Amino acid sequence: MSTDTNKRVVVAMSGGVDSSVAAALLLEQGYTVIGMMMRLWSEDTFGSSIHNRCCTPDQMADARRIAAKLGIPFYVLDTKDVFRNTIVEFFIDQHRQGVTPNPCIECNRHIRFSYLLNNALALDADYLATGHYARVARDTNGRFVLKQGLDEHKDQSYVLSVLGQEQLGRTLFPVGEYTKPQVREIAARFGLPTASKQDSQDLCFIGDNNYRRFLTDHAPDIMQPGPIVRPTGEVIGQHTGLANYTIGQRRGLGVNSLEPLYVIAMNPHRNALVVGSAADLGGTALTAKRVNWVSGETPPEPFRAAVKIRYKARPVPALVESLPEARMRVTFDEPLRDITPGQGAVVYDGDTVLGGGIIERNPDFGSP
Repeated sequence: MSTDTNKRVVVAMSGGVDSSVAAALLLEQGYTVIGMMMRLWSEDTFGSSIHNRCCTPDQMADARRIAAKLGIPFYVLDTKDVFRNTIVEFFIDQHRQGVTPNPCIECNRHIRFSYLLNNALALDADYLATGHYARVARDTNGRFVLKQGLDEHKDQSYVLSVLGQEQLGRTLFPVGEYTKPQVREIAARFGLPTASKQDSQDLCFIGDNNYRRFLTDHAPDIMQPGPIVRPTGEVIGQHTGLANYTIGQRRGLGVNSLEPLYVIAMNPHRNALVVGSAADLGGTALTAKRVNWVSGETPPEPFRAAVKIRYKARPVPALVESLPEARMRVTFDEPLRDITPGQGAVVYDGDTVLGGGIIERNPDFGSP
């Protein structure tokens, strides 16, 4: 990473090792560093003691301790309302529509690289830095390029596919050039108490990691029982609430069948769970909406690329075609069984993220 001396950087701190090392590295490189932590919505709004796992009291204390050790200013940004209104409501609404959302993608779209970035710029910062494992580069035309982190096991470029030229020009990913073990070694070198701290995972605003319990408490209408049907419409059983199931699920369906049955779609209009054989599952194509092209330019012609349909999925060779209204069609070289509406479809050229969108519902199943 090149040093940009005397530039001011706001580091999004979480109390974890990655953001702590990001702040330490930037300080070492000569930047003026400011620590900022977002206070996000948690269920204690409803009188519960369940905290948002991104900003528990312990996490907040760790972030303050790191900032004090590094000798940098530290601020807490109250983000509860905007997080509740955009991310939490989005999560609930998507389940109500019978799809499985990825809140991290939306959080990066609306919170980190919009709300937080704007607050960083309001402090006259030149950049916002985060602890994501990803990299920013420039192509031969001078445009910003989003690349995978060097640690393929920790790479987070999938959830950053919503970023465009404006955000990338103001963003730094200091730990993207390192592996996770190297980041822990750097933390130990700086004497940071987070060097051996475990990573936080899963949905931050569901403190007990039980999204079914969360939806039952906050959106009970989603968890109503309904029919389990074949693609033909034949009713073969009852489900306990659509949000209790995922695409590709085989176990726990509660129906008797001579052949294995899998969840292949959800029909929220009928509150029906659609099940079928392995041959009915997935397919060779998908369409995606809300597509963002990192370069800012929509590809004019179909092109070959690799596409990931889940955060931990392997990239699969495919033909990608832009469609009107910020949509795209992806046709895979091989059938995929776990194409899931609501998840991201992210397009790669080697280690470079070209863009991504949100997988739409398969029109062959689950229609009204």
